Amino acid sequence: MAVREWQVLRLSSLAESDAKEFRVGDGEWPFRGIVVRWQGLVHAYANSCAHLGYPLNIDPDKFFTVDGQSLLCTAHGAVFEPATGLCTAGPCSGGSLRRLESRVQDGWVFVSAPDSL
Repeated sequence: MAVREWQVLRLSSLAESDAKEFRVGDGEWPFRGIVVRWQGLVHAYANSCAHLGYPLNIDPDKFFTVDGQSLLCTAHGAVFEPATGLCTAGPCSGGSLRRLESRVQDGWVFVSAPDSL
């Protein structure tokens, strides 16, 4: 499992207080991640809940709670801070999402991630 930098999405496709899933790598088990735009900054995480490792979303790009203040794992209700990935409520309280290095350049979001699970 090699880690490399991937160009995952255009920054303009990600509104403030929004998140989008990306998949990178080849084969049957590509790596799934999330890019979050929160308070003017971009953050990236593995799309894997700190509780049991399930993806946070069931529906495409549906990651935020109804009030738009936290990320939500729809499988078991864990709630995470968008800026840190810290679980603040639910079965993995005190745990965290796995942060990925990210950067923005020339209007694109780049993320360092493995090429498979």
